[in-house]
Amino acid sequence: METAKLYIGNLPFTVSNDDVKALFGEAGEVEDVRLITDRETGRSKGYAFVTFVTENGATAALEKFNGYEYQGRALRVDRARPSTGGGGGGRGDRGDRGGQRRNNSGAGRERY
Repeated sequence: METAKLYIGNLPFTVSNDDVKALFGEAGEVEDVRLITDRETGRSKGYAFVTFVTENGATAALEKFNGYEYQGRALRVDRARPSTGGGGGGRGDRGDRGGQRRNNSGAGRERY
């Protein structure tokens, strides 16, 4: 069975968890809404993850709301990809920088 979690993109920055839950509740029973916010400002980043109680609810929401205009914005709705864990956005333990951090003290560099 596929996941009942959807990615919702292109949300207005003024939207709240309750707004998203109310909208997507029109398609099926919503178990959880995770609105992604900026750490510093607390403002929405314009996307969320919505988990439905049933697969039927998720499928209905995908069909009903992908491309749906909400507060002047066309929503993008898709299946959420499984989390890869690690907390690094799936890029490994060092993000996209790779390897160990470099020491800027000059140690180990050739001097001219």
